[in-house]
Amino acid sequence: MTQTAIPFLFMRGGTSRGPYMNRADLPDDLDTLAEVLIAITGSGHPLNIDGIGGGAAVTTKVAMLSASEDDWADVDYFFAQVSVEDRLVDFKPTCGNILSGVGPAAIEMGLVPAQDGQTPVNIHAVNTGARVAAIVQTPGGAVDYEGTAQIDGVPGTAAPIALQFMETVGGVTGAFLPTGNLKDTIDGIEVTCMDVAMPMVIARADSFGLTGYESAAELDDNAAFNKRMQAIRIEAGKHMGMGDVSQSVTPKFGLLAPARDGGTIATRYFMPWKCHPTMAVTGAQCLASCVLTPGSVADGMAARPNETPATITLEHASGQIDVVVDYDLGASGFAVKSAGLVRTARKLAAGSVFVPASLWRGD
Repeated sequence: MTQTAIPFLFMRGGTSRGPYMNRADLPDDLDTLAEVLIAITGSGHPLNIDGIGGGAAVTTKVAMLSASEDDWADVDYFFAQVSVEDRLVDFKPTCGNILSGVGPAAIEMGLVPAQDGQTPVNIHAVNTGARVAAIVQTPGGAVDYEGTAQIDGVPGTAAPIALQFMETVGGVTGAFLPTGNLKDTIDGIEVTCMDVAMPMVIARADSFGLTGYESAAELDDNAAFNKRMQAIRIEAGKHMGMGDVSQSVTPKFGLLAPARDGGTIATRYFMPWKCHPTMAVTGAQCLASCVLTPGSVADGMAARPNETPATITLEHASGQIDVVVDYDLGASGFAVKSAGLVRTARKLAAGSVFVPASLWRGD
């Protein structure tokens, strides 16, 4: 045997895509698992030519599912972000776009039985501890991928998948504001460091001399901005108690600007070495929470709604995304209770993916 076959589903989840696999079909040891995932995606080449990655961070993501050990959840979702070129695997963050496909994938894998009409799937995001309630369309007891829901960054329409994110505050750092401050100044740039669904460092675009409306390509090509942004991100990581984050995809970085296309606020999200072509589901929750928090860097950039739950519409590089945030704003300050979004997913392929047996023989 020269190669090991591993069963997989290949799915688009939200505005990302990648293999969805049963955790039981993969190595237990994380070092071996990382090598297997590098081989699956083809990390180490800008085109991922020797794997099924797509040459971009949104297409080198992996979802690993198992029956949940959490009493509340149906399925455990373990996420891995594989780098495109650097042969690095980060198991610390989660991904909300890939999570969009977890409900359908769990049903397809037989981990969750389908109901007639709609099937609720309670998901435990293992990496951060978040709980997410998903509603999957299953007329006749089978996953339906066709429908009229449209999300910016994906062509056409598909069946809606409703997601409700709970217990997302402090999932990585243990605190809503990991530095203890609403604002910090790092290298002369005022930032808000926040951990809601995803730890982030958030700044105003004009602090860098940017409009905040630049395309993802324009921001990626701005070497001076990227050098300064990364230095601030790395220093912020230390202040957030995350240690040396120079080789980690977290914390992510976000830019804010006044809305110009009818949304609540304009945003750009970094993954963190490239600008996201659309918006991360987890990052959207953190950015929406920043907008709603008095005293953050978002002050004065958007009209804060008075109602709860509140719909925050984030303008991003490819359109918009709505986040419905249920929150409290009392004497103890701003507190997120849950956040809801609608995403879509589609099964693209199914079968076996192969890795060299010299890496792992499947035993």
